[in-house]
Amino acid sequence: MKARRLIRALSLSFSVAPKTPTSRSFCSSSRTSSPKIFSVKKITRKNFNSALSDLRRQVREADFLSVDLEMTGITTAPWRESFVFDRLDILYLKIKDSVENFAAVQFGVCPFRWDASKDCFIAYPYTFYIFPRKELQFDAPVYEFLCQTASVEFLAKYQFDFNACIREGISYLSRAQEATALSRLNSSNQDKESSNEGWRLKEGGDAELVSIADILFTERMKERISQWRDSLLTNTKGVQSEENSNDSNSKFLTVFFKMRPSIRLDGFTSHQHKLIQQVIRKHFKDLAYVRTVDDNSLKQKLLVYTDSDEDRRLLTKEVKTDLCKGAELKLNAAVGFRHVVDLLSSEGKLVVGHNCFLDIAHIYNKFIGPLPSTVEEFATLVNKVFPFIIDTKYLLKADNAIKNLMKRNSTSLSSAFLYLCPQFASLPSSPLLPMQSSVKVEVEVDDMSSSDWNSGTKHEAGYDAIMTGCVFAQVCCHIGVDFKACSPLEGFIHNEKLQKYLNYVYISGQDGAIIDLKSGKQFPEPFDLYDRLRQRNTVVFQNIVLLWGFHSNFKPKDMKECLTKVFGLGSVTSVYYLDETAAFVQFSKEELVSDFLALKETLEKANDVISLFYITNFHASQLNMYCHFTSALIRRKLSRDHMSLSGFIRKTLKDVGLHSGRSKVRGTLERALNSPSY
Repeated sequence: MKARRLIRALSLSFSVAPKTPTSRSFCSSSRTSSPKIFSVKKITRKNFNSALSDLRRQVREADFLSVDLEMTGITTAPWRESFVFDRLDILYLKIKDSVENFAAVQFGVCPFRWDASKDCFIAYPYTFYIFPRKELQFDAPVYEFLCQTASVEFLAKYQFDFNACIREGISYLSRAQEATALSRLNSSNQDKESSNEGWRLKEGGDAELVSIADILFTERMKERISQWRDSLLTNTKGVQSEENSNDSNSKFLTVFFKMRPSIRLDGFTSHQHKLIQQVIRKHFKDLAYVRTVDDNSLKQKLLVYTDSDEDRRLLTKEVKTDLCKGAELKLNAAVGFRHVVDLLSSEGKLVVGHNCFLDIAHIYNKFIGPLPSTVEEFATLVNKVFPFIIDTKYLLKADNAIKNLMKRNSTSLSSAFLYLCPQFASLPSSPLLPMQSSVKVEVEVDDMSSSDWNSGTKHEAGYDAIMTGCVFAQVCCHIGVDFKACSPLEGFIHNEKLQKYLNYVYISGQDGAIIDLKSGKQFPEPFDLYDRLRQRNTVVFQNIVLLWGFHSNFKPKDMKECLTKVFGLGSVTSVYYLDETAAFVQFSKEELVSDFLALKETLEKANDVISLFYITNFHASQLNMYCHFTSALIRRKLSRDHMSLSGFIRKTLKDVGLHSGRSKVRGTLERALNSPSY
């Protein structure tokens, strides 16, 4: 779950396994001994490869997968919060801004497999610590990301192991980053092939021997290399191994490289290496200076004997091939955690999340490629990677039977888990919940399993993934999904009772914003009649004014109280704060907007304190202007476009069909965009 979903209600704590103070525990009662301890399996760089091997098998056998992420923040500015009056494209741009600025630091994955012999689901929870570490030494920039204080405090409150994340977190490359790195690698190899730089140091002009030390060193190297080369040509015992060498002063270690006699050049300075190359170029045409990397990723510098020009060309080709393979292996290792995302995508299983649009956007941005500029294009791209997604928050509100079951209970993950899965949370069954319809879930970690488990008190992505999967399983049970009839190969993706919930996801915390990931269009909220009417009447754009520039201590309650004293009780229906000094105020009647503006103008002439406010009447015709300006402002903040403010305003006014000569509108907007709030 994200920080915005806030404090978990799972407060019943149990003893924690030794040496794992940050793990979340699962316990099962025992008749003869202490309860067993189950911890969500935490994965770092040290155990990633072995865990990935286990996860591959579990994902392939799974009926569905649940996921959850933890991030370093949600919003980069108060005005980028999601508001009920935001259009779908504005909501997407706000989420895009969040995803591109904050890091994902934990990735929870939990495959669920139906076990017919036990008549229950088997869950395999994992918590992966991930960190965007720079692994490749290409000219790519170092990763940067923001941290939101509230989010970091939230993670710390639940004992998030920041040391494990930063020091041992699994790095990753997105598919786009891997393609860029591979292109740079191929380009680098072509450049090296043309300059021979890939297999030996770049040849430059001869260094001028200005010191006695350089002259003596050069002559000594010439003599020793000549002796070694001559011994090879005369078939004398000139090729000595390191163990048999009697020359205590010699720095030569003779080895075979690619079946050719060679000298390993250890212990020399970079300047001495340049002098050795100079000696080779002038006096030894049958020796090649080679740079390579051994099996332990250690750099080597050698002098290699070649008996012909053809042999020399063959050596060049062999070294180049080795360098390419080594770079490709390093690139494959740098892909890191993305192997997990590729696995989840390639298997085509149902992916389950809770209020998961932000999670999906992070997954795409971090592991697939940059987010597109429109929500429609984003939906198309995501649907290709994860064609089957269910949002349990949508499922809880869309099905009438589940809505009746939930009554007026919150649809947050923790609340839904406590209400629908009390048997897992060690709570008494709800009198309103028909527990005979529940399904059993057994947790398995490192070959230890139990169906009698409960929550601990720590917060981590792997446990939230379990909760998400358990809520989904219980809802499926209540809507009549027959687990026994589900094909092991297809899982739930073709189950007829789930088809109408596939790929409908809440795009934000606001209940009215649902996106169809098949089309990228907003989907109407499936509320009952009362809820639909209430939602429809929540925002009346003709009745709204936008205020900014007031003191940060002026709270919504104070503003509403101040205005109702003037215009009467019930005159202000709501106050939406964008940040500490800007807010939307909605009046109950449209004529009150005119009254307010007239009063404001009178007070301005009297030089009253209200003249500090910058006020814009927010009629329906100007709603499009607000949306366009919000969109344009986000793009302007994120881009490096240095267009002047006045030019930016004129262009935007033209885009929304307003004449740029309307100086009053232009002046108001210019004051707004110049205010400290923006």
